[in-house]
Amino acid sequence: MKSSTMTSLGLLVLRVGIGVLMLLGHGWAKVLAFHAVAGRFPDPLGVGSTVSLVLVIFAEVVCSVLLILGLGTRFAAIPLLITMLVAAFVVHSTDPWAVKELALIFGTAYLTLIFTGGGDWALDSVLEIRRKQ
Repeated sequence: MKSSTMTSLGLLVLRVGIGVLMLLGHGWAKVLAFHAVAGRFPDPLGVGSTVSLVLVIFAEVVCSVLLILGLGTRFAAIPLLITMLVAAFVVHSTDPWAVKELALIFGTAYLTLIFTGGGDWALDSVLEIRRKQ
């Protein structure tokens, strides 16, 4: 396979993999537990527990779906990166490294997608090709 094909395949695996892991492992659980968690969710930005939870759900659900589809990949990765940085360095600031590590791993993947975009096998690329025709 050509190098560009392998790069696009790698970005597809990264986008879909990290998107599904965040959506199903973290975001969807917050949606299901919204009413039980809203009043006691961490409020690291001082906007209120419920607003903080809504912002995190937006990132972990909506932005993860956008990553999976490859739609607005770079922009969708920004709220996810911010969420992971806040989780690692604010919410878990006094926790041991092992607790912060998962948020930083997710954050590394999001930062990579901000730099690279979604690749050739993303809706972003399909839409760009159609615009050029």
